[in-house]
Amino acid sequence: MSILVVSGTDTGVGKTVVTAAVAALAAARGSSVAVVKAAQTGIGPGEPGDADDVGRLAGITDLHECARFPAALSPAAAARLAGRTPVDLYEVAGTVRELAETRRLVVVEGAGGLLVRFDDEGTTLADLAHTLGAQVLLVARPDLGTLNHTALTLEAMAHRGIDLAGVVIGSWPTEPDLAMRSNVRDLETLAARPLAGVMGAGAGTLHPAEFLGAARSALAPALGGTFDPGAFRAAHDPRSSAS
Repeated sequence: MSILVVSGTDTGVGKTVVTAAVAALAAARGSSVAVVKAAQTGIGPGEPGDADDVGRLAGITDLHECARFPAALSPAAAARLAGRTPVDLYEVAGTVRELAETRRLVVVEGAGGLLVRFDDEGTTLADLAHTLGAQVLLVARPDLGTLNHTALTLEAMAHRGIDLAGVVIGSWPTEPDLAMRSNVRDLETLAARPLAGVMGAGAGTLHPAEFLGAARSALAPALGGTFDPGAFRAAHDPRSSAS
């Protein structure tokens, strides 16, 4: 069994698509895989959420949404606004462990960044990862400002004794600007390892059959793909196009 937690440096960085890519590749290899969404916010009853998007893209049905709140806020604030009990991440940990007993891989997607609060006591996804002893796959933006967000998240992980599975750029545009191309090498320096993948922008809109191919080329071999970080780095090195 294996448990992988997917977190981001911020909200809207591409965590759901990366979660779907990891799940799709595992399923394609014949592994039993379950996906857990610790808390869904900003979605009303009956509306498709992140777990549904993962299921559609990855072609899997073993999906588990632990809590849902309609306001597009942190899980703690959304639960408070709705007058409901917040999600208990230690109960989520129990659910994940139970799933892991009969699945080859359980992928847990967080909400927002690593230290977003899930309750008023300040419990975060970092606490969940630490409790599970799981590695965290960190999804980052490519653009200006990502280095600070990534460095702070990695520092928080190290402080809590959480192992890094790798850094994935969650949405790489077809025409990256100078800052994005420059950030590739710097993100690897911060992580002290090559990138674990780069998802192309718009991957979440692909047909499931196309998405599997995109996932394979976007993620590194450790995650079941064929992504070559050295080749990607060389192709986007800003020094090669400098006048």
